[in-house]
Amino acid sequence: MEALLPILIQVIAGVVGGQAVGAAFKQAAMGQLPKILSGAIGGVAGGQLLGALLGSGADVAAGGATGGMGGLLGSALGGAGGGAILTGIVGAILKGRS
Repeated sequence: MEALLPILIQVIAGVVGGQAVGAAFKQAAMGQLPKILSGAIGGVAGGQLLGALLGSGADVAAGGATGGMGGLLGSALGGAGGGAILTGIVGAILKGRS
């Protein structure tokens, strides 16, 4: 469970970030499914990337004993940012196709 908690936080934060970007840029005309999927995928990627950049490598990204709350906070922040960024990219691509 200790290894799954950061990933769950990244997914949830990514979905929240993706929904925020989707609401802010309504002209992209994205459905809920692309916003949720791109937010979740971007959230995990962003959380893992931020965890690796903060130091302690996978231990911080996994929220391990040395990562503690910093690892969980990094997962949440990285997840929200990654979800927002990927949703924005997907929205721009979908807007360009229509």
